[in-house]
Amino acid sequence: MKRTWASLFLLGFAGQIAWAVENQFFNLFMFDKILPDPLYVSLMVAASALVATVTSIVMGALGDHLGRRRPFLLYGYLVWGVSITVVPMAEWARPALLAAWLLIALDCLMTFFGSTAFDANYNAYLAEATNKSNRGRGQSLLTLGTMLAILIVYGASGIVVSRYGYFVFFCGVGALVLVLGLAGGLLVEERPNPAPAHTGIWESIRGTFTKESITENRDFFMVLLAMGLWGMAFEVFFPFLMIYLNHYLKIPIDQSSLLIFVSILVGGVIAAYPSGWLSDRYGRRSVSVVSVFVIAVSLFLFSQSRDIVWLAVFGALWIGAQTAFATATGAWSKDLYPAGKRGQFSGYMTMFTVAFTMIPGPLLGGLIARVWGIRSVIDGRDAVIPTGAIFIAASVLILLTLIPLYAVTEKRTK
Repeated sequence: MKRTWASLFLLGFAGQIAWAVENQFFNLFMFDKILPDPLYVSLMVAASALVATVTSIVMGALGDHLGRRRPFLLYGYLVWGVSITVVPMAEWARPALLAAWLLIALDCLMTFFGSTAFDANYNAYLAEATNKSNRGRGQSLLTLGTMLAILIVYGASGIVVSRYGYFVFFCGVGALVLVLGLAGGLLVEERPNPAPAHTGIWESIRGTFTKESITENRDFFMVLLAMGLWGMAFEVFFPFLMIYLNHYLKIPIDQSSLLIFVSILVGGVIAAYPSGWLSDRYGRRSVSVVSVFVIAVSLFLFSQSRDIVWLAVFGALWIGAQTAFATATGAWSKDLYPAGKRGQFSGYMTMFTVAFTMIPGPLLGGLIARVWGIRSVIDGRDAVIPTGAIFIAASVLILLTLIPLYAVTEKRTK
């Protein structure tokens, strides 16, 4: 089991390093080096979310059909790491509008490889390698990897970007993802899976959306709806977080990266394992509901803060609560995966947690930033700087998560 835990951690860690950079620093790269307009950040996030959703459903179903995970994990991570290194080449294109669309295309390419390896097959592997009695702790390894990944990215990014530029930064991240993915992939032990389905991949996908299948898996989709609403609220502000800190609060990139670093260290890393244990011990819903209220309050207080110490305090609070929510609902959704379709249902989780979140969320955040933002000029170009309104909107939207959470009947393991 130790080998399995090690592979789960390394692959989760590598994947979350890649997503942390893609979710935040691709956006900052677009804003700083190509077009300082929140709309193009929103379009890039939405396009990659669409690619992630389609890819994860289809490639997850393919993994189910073949009855294999290891090839997708081992080789998928290698190509994923390489794809990150080519992203900064978009800056070489002219005019700026062409460079913006090239960056969006490269982001989508990187997302295809990442969703194949991580969203579809890693999540299925985690579900297959654990059971209800220890899945919360297994999920906490992924959450811990997530927090450590963000910690490393934010801790090193400001220094690397300011001293060496984005090209060196993205190449370093790509190499790290490749090495960690190779190590984790080699540790993966194929487990006996249900026999590959005799029906075709497309028939299997279509069959999920029959009335009978949806009714049978109602609780699974309700948990995903809760995760989707949470993610949508999160994506209203998160793509613009560094832009807000750098350009609205005027906190330099090295200091703002350190601010996030401290918040994640205190709130995220410390909360990762306990939240998994608590969700195994006291139930997924209890941990999720408490987390929602903490997130709502701390995001509002974050929006009102100007002092870097209070920003770190309230940042640690919402990051810790986000960690607990992600761990509890992540384990809950995997409890409800049907045997034989775990890869495909990991794809549906991506549909709810990526497409249903990263398309409307950033677009709503971009709209709020444009309406309540500050018009400015950055490096001779017209710019719109987001304000604290994005955090206030997110703190209200997160409360909608409570509706589906209470609509699910949680089956506890004694």
